[in-house]
Amino acid sequence: MSDYYEAFEMSPVPPPGPDVVAPDLFRGIYGMPAFVTIPTSDLAASTDFWVRGLGFFELFGIPGTLVHLRRWAFQDVLLVAATDTPEQAPAMSVSFSCVLGQVDSVVESCRALRPDSVDGPRDTPWNTRDIEVITPENARVVFTAAKAFDPDSEEARNLAAIGITPPETGRGDNEKRA
Repeated sequence: MSDYYEAFEMSPVPPPGPDVVAPDLFRGIYGMPAFVTIPTSDLAASTDFWVRGLGFFELFGIPGTLVHLRRWAFQDVLLVAATDTPEQAPAMSVSFSCVLGQVDSVVESCRALRPDSVDGPRDTPWNTRDIEVITPENARVVFTAAKAFDPDSEEARNLAAIGITPPETGRGDNEKRA
C-alpha cells in the first residue's frame, strides 16, 4: 500500500466518526465518471422507491424513457424504461456510501415501502456497516457506512494484515508521497 495516499478532498464521503454529517444532496451538473443504468418496467414505481426509500432525488427525466437520480456527488443512477426486468436479483451489486447515522433510516424507509427488501445491517471485517436492498426492479443495492477507526479492533488488525495502516502509526502507508 506504499504507493497510495489519503485523498479525501476528492470525495463527497466524509471521514468516518461518531457524529459525522452526511453531505447535502448534490444538484450540480458534471461529467459523470461512473454511473449505474438500471432497466425498469415501471419508471414511476422505481423512482418512488429510490427517492422515498433510498434517499435519491430526481435530477431530471425524459418522460416514459429515463429518470436520472442522484444523492451525493458521483452517486448517479439512470432508471431506463424496459419491457421486462429480471425475476430475481443478480449476485452482482452496486454500492453507495452513506454515513452511520443514515443506516437505520434507510432500513426503515425501505421496509415501509417493501417489507422484505432489506437485509442487515451487518458489520464487515473491513470496518463498515452495510445494508443490502433489493429494489422493485430487482437491483441489488448496498449502502455502506464507514465506522470510526479503532486501532485496537479486529477490523484494524484485518486491514493492517493487508498493508493498510493509519498515517499516525508512522509507517506512512497512507501518506502522500513526494
